[in-house]
Amino acid sequence: MSENMNCTRRQFLKVAGCAAAVAAVATAVPGIVSEAQAAELDLVTKRQTGVYAADANPKLYKLRKSQDNPMVQKIYAKDGFLHDGPTGHKAHLLLHTHYFDRSAGIKALKAKGIKLKA
Repeated sequence: MSENMNCTRRQFLKVAGCAAAVAAVATAVPGIVSEAQAAELDLVTKRQTGVYAADANPKLYKLRKSQDNPMVQKIYAKDGFLHDGPTGHKAHLLLHTHYFDRSAGIKALKAKGIKLKA
């Protein structure tokens, strides 16, 4: 089965977009596709075409993968800043975030009458 599943992300998205378009048209009343649905499908098609064209243009994106970026390679090199790799201790400390529950402080501010922007 894995032999049949060798497709790129772009191919998968194209197939998924086509399947979504067919599903949208199939759910419409047979013979009647509203103008809004047709415009939406046209917009999605134009967006996909534009994104794929920009993504494939080497003048716009010289480096399409972060692991090909020379600066990233330099940082993770043996003498680099994060020489222990992207899963190393220093990388974990610097690149991973942690959640802190700040809801109690917000409730206290609201109790004092301070209005917070949404």
